[in-house]
Amino acid sequence: IRFHNDVMVTGFATLVENRDNSTGGHITRTKAYVEILLEEMKRDDLYTMVVTKDFEQNMIKSAPMHDIGKISTPDHILQKPEILSEDEFEVMKLHAPNGGEIIVETFSDLDNPEFLKMAYEVARFHHEKWNGKGYPEGLQEKEIPLSARIMAIADVFDAVSADRCYREAMPLDKCFKIIEEGAGKDFDPDLVRLFMGARPLIEEQYYKLK
Repeated sequence: IRFHNDVMVTGFATLVENRDNSTGGHITRTKAYVEILLEEMKRDDLYTMVVTKDFEQNMIKSAPMHDIGKISTPDHILQKPEILSEDEFEVMKLHAPNGGEIIVETFSDLDNPEFLKMAYEVARFHHEKWNGKGYPEGLQEKEIPLSARIMAIADVFDAVSADRCYREAMPLDKCFKIIEEGAGKDFDPDLVRLFMGARPLIEEQYYKLK
């Protein structure tokens, strides 16, 4: 049953991604970056006791669900080949709270409440920022669930390092600089430290999945 559940979850996430013609491979790449970050966390004194086997498995399974709310975003916004207007961006931002609701409504009968909670957190809170200037709730620092703080780094790194319909990918040096400079502002500084420390592994995955 668990295998079928995993297949269903991944299939649902892929279905959503396929509506957005600018983010092909985003699920695969962000999941790979999340896995690398989790490995670093397991070896770090701050997180050794936190990243249990269950936490790790639930996080890896939740990562592909982070943009599930985009299923409710209109095509003309999701597939727009230019930068969104302010009004359009407000509509786009709704994918975060909508994603949380969709996960609760769609997967509430799965026999894994810990996974359900984490998938909800990842979907709803992956655009929150460490300094409280994110959305949808303006949470700050450790008010943001750890799972969402992990997802935020993987998500932004892939967003800037991959081609999008409205711009080309940025050079890798610039992408790492964006993450590094976001420490304590956009991102959890301890997670940034681990992400930057894993740069060779991140680069290896980047070229492999390009």
